[in-house]
Amino acid sequence: MINETFLYEDEYICILNKPPCMNVLPDKTGDPSLKDLLTGRLAAGISPAPFLEPVHRLDRPASGIVLFAKTPAAAEQFGLLFRERKIKKIYWAITVDSPPKQTDTLIHFIDTNKSKNKSYVAESTGKKAELNYTVIGKSDRYTFLEIRLVTGRHHQIRTQLAAIGAMIKGDIKYGARRKNHDRSIHLHARLLEFCHPSTGTIVKITAAPPKDVLWQLMEKTILHA
Repeated sequence: MINETFLYEDEYICILNKPPCMNVLPDKTGDPSLKDLLTGRLAAGISPAPFLEPVHRLDRPASGIVLFAKTPAAAEQFGLLFRERKIKKIYWAITVDSPPKQTDTLIHFIDTNKSKNKSYVAESTGKKAELNYTVIGKSDRYTFLEIRLVTGRHHQIRTQLAAIGAMIKGDIKYGARRKNHDRSIHLHARLLEFCHPSTGTIVKITAAPPKDVLWQLMEKTILHA
């Protein structure tokens, strides 16, 4: 680990731990983005990279791992790994209500309304979305989930958990009753594991969750389970 934000870097890629409420890419708001943060670091002469693009998405209010490609070839290679589901992706979520089962595979069809930036579970239209979840702990008020993402759809975890009545804490867009004070949601991209297409080595990266009381309680609960 390089530090709490910069988790891994080589000549092909850079992996960062995105803070909650930060965009991955710059947008019309002008707010600082993860790419701005990375570009500034590289511009300081640490590791120049004329090409710098994220290979996958992570919602603004969520936190955790984002992989940037530093060359067009790396973007193509890692994009293919994601499309072919050859990258293991683990998320943590804290939900307001418990899901109906201790562990389950969720399969839905999801439609997206781009103008509202929101996805919906549909009967049979849209794109197939699949994930596996396991309840790995509980507090008096919240449930702690580990989620393995099989597909990668727009707002997939948020949409599918809401569909089974397990809304993520703070996610008022998908049915949570209260927002978090900083407008974050308790969804964290925890782990990424893959065989590096350029080096052939197995890379396994974990990202620490944000430093708030609930995430710390989740870590403590898991540690003492």
